[in-house]
Amino acid sequence: QLQLVESGGGLVQPGGSLRLSCTASGFTLDHYAIGWFRQAPGKEREGVSCISSSGGNTNYADSVKGRFTISRDNAKNTVYLQMNSLKPEDTAVYYCAPACGLPSNINYWSKGTLVTVSS
Repeated sequence: QLQLVESGGGLVQPGGSLRLSCTASGFTLDHYAIGWFRQAPGKEREGVSCISSSGGNTNYADSVKGRFTISRDNAKNTVYLQMNSLKPEDTAVYYCAPACGLPSNINYWSKGTLVTVSS
C-alpha cells in the first residue's frame, strides 16, 4: 500500500520551531518532487514549499520565505520541513504530496499533521 505519513506537528509558542517529516512507504520518493501544503481553518489549502526530486531546486511561498526550509534524504525516503520563527498565522494542518503546484491538480494527499502556534 502506498502511503505518505507525516510526523512532527504539535503545539508551539510564537517564535518557536518545529520540524515536520514526510516518509513514504510502499514506494520510493526519489523520483518525485515533493510539496508541503497547509490548510488553516476556514481557508483553502495552499502551497508552502516544494523540492525537486534531486533536492537541487526548492521554492517557498512568500509567507514562509526565510523562516522555513525544505530538504530531503532520499536514502531515508523522507522529506523534511524545518519551520522556524513560527507565527500564529502558521497554524494549520500540514500535508505532503508527491507533487507540487496547484492543490486542485494533486490527486494524492497524506493525512496531515496539525501545527498550532499559540501562547
